[in-house]
Amino acid sequence: MVIGVTMVNVSPGSEKEVYTKVKEMKNVRDIYHVFGEFDFVVIIQADSLSDLNRTVDAIREIKGVTKTQTVVGAEI
Repeated sequence: MVIGVTMVNVSPGSEKEVYTKVKEMKNVRDIYHVFGEFDFVVIIQADSLSDLNRTVDAIREIKGVTKTQTVVGAEI
């Protein structure tokens, strides 16, 4: 199992639409609206690194998403 934390920036006014779409994604466990450099922090839990990468790629394709940054960890 692989855990990813993806920070997401969105264009102004698209927060609700992006939040709704990300929340419904298969591997997304949690999404938090935050204040600071990023707009959202998304917790992703996937079976493999490639599965996690596909989820992050899908987030990047959402209209309104302008930037992502991901850190990856693995359960020990």
